[in-house]
Amino acid sequence: MYNNPAGSVGAAIVGGAGSGTLAMTGAGDLFWFALAAFAMLALGLAIKRIVPVRAQAN
Repeated sequence: MYNNPAGSVGAAIVGGAGSGTLAMTGAGDLFWFALAAFAMLALGLAIKRIVPVRAQAN
């Protein structure tokens, strides 16, 4: 079972593209932290665009 590559591929397909599948890419932790930081920055900028700006009273 464990030395059957077809079984591993089938399990990966059935399991979906989850964190276990991403972990097999070999990317380091720094890459995932940078990707998360970019996603948080993009989310913050998107929210900033959506929320209306309060007009200043002179």
